[in-house]
Amino acid sequence: MQELIESGQFLTLSRRDPSLFERSHQFTLANGTLVSITAPGIISFSVQPVSKPNKRIVLSCGVHGNETAPIEICDDLVKGILTGSITLTHDVLFLFGNLPAMDIAERFVEENMNRLFSGAHSKGEGLVNAERVRAKQLEDAVASFFEAGEGTRYHYDLHTAIRASKNEKFAVYPYLHDRVHSKGQLAFLAACGVKTILLSESSTTTFSYFSSYQYNAHAFTVELGKVRPFGQNDMRRFEDAKQAITKLITQTEYAPTVDMDDLDIYRVNQVINRNKEQFTLHFDDDTPNFTDYPKGTVLASEPGKEYVAEQDGEAIVFPNAKVAIGQRALLTVVPTTLDKLDV
Repeated sequence: MQELIESGQFLTLSRRDPSLFERSHQFTLANGTLVSITAPGIISFSVQPVSKPNKRIVLSCGVHGNETAPIEICDDLVKGILTGSITLTHDVLFLFGNLPAMDIAERFVEENMNRLFSGAHSKGEGLVNAERVRAKQLEDAVASFFEAGEGTRYHYDLHTAIRASKNEKFAVYPYLHDRVHSKGQLAFLAACGVKTILLSESSTTTFSYFSSYQYNAHAFTVELGKVRPFGQNDMRRFEDAKQAITKLITQTEYAPTVDMDDLDIYRVNQVINRNKEQFTLHFDDDTPNFTDYPKGTVLASEPGKEYVAEQDGEAIVFPNAKVAIGQRALLTVVPTTLDKLDV
């Protein structure tokens, strides 16, 4: 563990020699921070003594293995904490999701992990592949972390999108059921450079919804840009996000503000699933996210069914005609406002 502390290379070691972390390790850094490693790619830091008010913060990345910029951001943060250049004020759990997919530079190996949370990993065929096993392991890590101490709970699941976007950075706000959206969280996202928000209006099997619903966490799927290979990201484009996250985990009470007029708020209007083998999107593969269409435009089709824009200005997000049968191939969104907000 001394080599790990000196180098900070937790992600590199997790990928190169995962057997090092097949059993749990605990040790204390020189500044008193307690480090717990429970599996390859799963590392948490506990501040001693506990600060007041305390936050319990989960930062996950690499749930899709080719979404590299957030992985690089989290890797740098973990290195800084381990080597002592970053001193935490709050407890933080870092999750590097799909390590084998990172190694082959693909979204996943066998199955899209971000459709496997809230217990979906164990339904149907059950834990039949590595992604399902890992999704359960990640859920268990979040559960243990949130339940280990008091404090407001946060989970930012960091991604980059397959395609370009008219709104480069955006976040999906999971369906809150009876809870109220948080202006403070919208301000934090804006500080990250994320000023476009999608309001989900149904339960899902994404990682952020799991933490939001099961643990009442402030949780988001945060899209920070476009997929690029390791080493090919212009990290200047991610500096706002990295700086805001650093302030969140190192400052006792980091509380940015936001003018709501500066945000673009959308709600999900249609969730279009691929139900047949012959499923077609009726726009070019390089069409950016948030491209909008007039009412009546055919957006997608499959035998016996056409999917059309129901409103003028309805926009597309996350189109992917190659998803597995039964999975979401396209979201459509329309502008909306948030009239009721919590602090």
